[in-house]
Amino acid sequence: MEMDKLRDAAKYWEPRRLLYNAVLVVVAVVWVVATWPHFRGAVTAEHMAALAVLALLANVCYCAAYLVEIPMAASEVWARRRWGLWLMGMVLAFVLENYWIADEIYPAVR
Repeated sequence: MEMDKLRDAAKYWEPRRLLYNAVLVVVAVVWVVATWPHFRGAVTAEHMAALAVLALLANVCYCAAYLVEIPMAASEVWARRRWGLWLMGMVLAFVLENYWIADEIYPAVR
């Protein structure tokens, strides 16, 4: 029974991880393109490695959905409403990414 819950959770969350990552990539690309002369110096192997670590951390945060999903899986209502958790998580990730770029990364790039 537990494996069925985990399988159902993965079937719901993992396809949405692709959209989650695509949105975060688009945000980063828009920042770089919109402020290109400023970010020119940041296109280095060292900065790309840091970007890869941040992408990994974003995906670790995405896994937090499973912490809610597994205990709630027994609820019939949950299956119809988990899109709300995805939407709230996506908005949070969008806001955090923009904040992080604007406050931490943008000023540090020379």
